[in-house]
Formats: sequence, structure tokens, C-alpha cells
Amino acid sequence: MGLFGRSGKEVARSGSNASTFDALVIGLGNPGKQYARSRHNVGEEVVVELARRHNESLRASRDSALVAEVRLAGGKRAVLAFPTTFMNESGQAVSKLMRRYGFKSVDALIVIQDELDLEPGTVRIKKGGGLSGHNGLRSITSHVGTQEFIRIRLGVGKPSNKEQGANHVLSKVPAAERQTLDVAVNVAADAVVTIIIDGVDAAMNMYNSL
Repeated sequence: MGLFGRSGKEVARSGSNASTFDALVIGLGNPGKQYARSRHNVGEEVVVELARRHNESLRASRDSALVAEVRLAGGKRAVLAFPTTFMNESGQAVSKLMRRYGFKSVDALIVIQDELDLEPGTVRIKKGGGLSGHNGLRSITSHVGTQEFIRIRLGVGKPSNKEQGANHVLSKVPAAERQTLDVAVNVAADAVVTIIIDGVDAAMNMYNSL
């Protein structure tokens, strides 16, 4: 049993030591200025905010990701990362980071994603379950061999029809909705810390009832 629940598939190198970090936090999105502040990149915004709160910034690494290492309350330590692959290849970076930092399972993997099935600004926490057609989650599952990782889902709402899905998550966000998402980004950052310090069950009880 790991910090956050059941063990997932072994992904670390055989014989490697246990990680000295308590969590690997992945903020999903697409690289490039044209995608910044889009609905699809709210996960990126959360890890950037967490790094900022701890006087750090995300920096380029050898693992197809921008990375920061932070220390939380109580001596807990977390790796924050934003994959620099496109969304549908996010798993490449996740598997590399898990190996580099010695995470032997997905117990301590927290993935922050945009969620079409939630109203804009809603924040929900989930462990395992379906992928809801999310390409970033699908890629991660493919690379780590299990869906049993923690997700923090930030609602971005649904477009009027499925054909507009890609445009909806990638296009410029109206000002009023952008303010709502900015609040949600901060709530999600708080939720990450709660998961790491108090556990995922406590965090779900707190945030899933908001």
C-alpha cells in the first residue's frame, strides 16, 4: 500500500530505491504560447501556481517536461511537471519522470486535467475510473499500465455539439469564464496540497462536496 491507496503497475527500474518525493503532480496541456490560458491548459496553470507559491518555477528537463521540485508543509516534497509533448503524448513524460524520481507505482501520481463533463470552475477529485475520452489520460494510462492514478478534474463545460469539442478546449476563453477558471485553478492547487498532506480520501470529502 502506498501513500494514496492501492499499488499500480511497476514502472520504476528494477532494484531502484523508493522515491524521496511524496508525489508527482502532472498538469496537462499543450506546449506553445498559442495554447496558454486555453481551457485545455488549466492543468498546466495549476502546477505553475503551485511552483509560484513555493518560490519556484518550472524549468526544462531531460524528461520531455518542465519541472519544479517543492517542499510543502510537514516536510512533504513534490515534483511538479508540465509535459512538453502535446496532450496525446503526455504519458511519455509521465513514465520518464516516474523512473527518474523513483516512483514505483502510481500511488503518488496526481494528474490535473480539464473536464468537459463538469460546469466551468467546478473542481472534483477522483481516483481511477474511466478516461472520458481525454487523450492525455489515455496516453498516461497506456504508458503506466493502469488507470488507478489520482485525477483533479477542472470543469470547462461542454460545447453546444461534439463537433465543436476541439475548438472549445483550444479557443480563447471569454473574460467572465476566464475569471471563473482562475478561481478554480487556485482551488485545484489547494486540493493538490490537501491530497499530499492529508490523503486523497480526506481531499475528496472536502472538495467533492463544494
